[in-house]
Amino acid sequence: MTTAPADIPEARTGEEPGTPPLLAVTDLTMAFPGRRSATGRRGAPVKAVDGVSFTLRSGETLGLVGESGCGKSTTGRMLVRLLEPTSGSIRFEGQEIARLSPGAMRPHRRHLQMVFQDPHSSLNPRQTVARIISDPLLVQGWSAADARARAAELMELTGLIPEHINRYPHEFSGGQAQRIGIARSLATSPRLVVADEPVSALDVSVQAQIVNLMERLRDELGLSYVFIAHDLSVVKRVSDRVAVMYLGRIVEIGDKHALYDSPQHPYTRALLSAVPLPDPAAERRRERITLLGDPPSPASPPPGCSFHPRCAKAQEVCRTERPLLRIAVPGEAREVACHFPGD
Repeated sequence: MTTAPADIPEARTGEEPGTPPLLAVTDLTMAFPGRRSATGRRGAPVKAVDGVSFTLRSGETLGLVGESGCGKSTTGRMLVRLLEPTSGSIRFEGQEIARLSPGAMRPHRRHLQMVFQDPHSSLNPRQTVARIISDPLLVQGWSAADARARAAELMELTGLIPEHINRYPHEFSGGQAQRIGIARSLATSPRLVVADEPVSALDVSVQAQIVNLMERLRDELGLSYVFIAHDLSVVKRVSDRVAVMYLGRIVEIGDKHALYDSPQHPYTRALLSAVPLPDPAAERRRERITLLGDPPSPASPPPGCSFHPRCAKAQEVCRTERPLLRIAVPGEAREVACHFPGD
């Protein structure tokens, strides 16, 4: 875990709970083919994502957190249809998009965009910034002149110098390259942006600048974000709600303040106990929760609760029955997948 970026504003509240969701995900699953053995036989499919469900309101940011390999990036790529879900439903603005053909999906792609983790790896080194940002517009049928003019506008909007539009990605710093990636994601005026670890490859001071930029753009343009990260300090600053993933499943989801102040799932408590505190005295007094062993392999998940081999509270029911997401605290819109939630 890294320290919290400085000067990052708190996220604003999303729309009222009664507003229909912009995005509704139900039982989303992604199973990759198993590895082939020496004899050529393929093993059982590996479920990278196993029955994920959540909603996202217009103007809201949902933070998606968990250890590496928990399935959060795979989930994000399915949301924008860079990966085809094995099963489940993705409803965007009320329409099912999980099974649309490439042609039927094209009108929706302009409203669903993605920002990637490594800014330089996600930019074509042989293309100028003008071409990188304008490419989505050219695909949507814009003229070259209009697309270039729009690219210059987006450079200025994201804090870049429009006069640098003919430069190549290697001529920019990591933070500037990520601004180019953000500008590209905004080219088609999307409603939803999936940000996959957008600041993890940047220095802490630059992280703060990029997160501030994304928050400003959300307020000015009415964007919604799915913000994927492993740094819980960043997620707390930028999100309205937070979903915690473990081994392909959401184990806790709810309002960020309630989740951070009173985590109900043992895994959530363990993650939060590793977040550095700004007060050295409080940091010394705090009890760190050490998880038992390593995360199980998605190729052979344990029966029952997938977290039970590492959980100090595990009982027999945890080893035999998979807990479902349910309301753990009366009066709170927070769901927890645990047989024994709370302290």
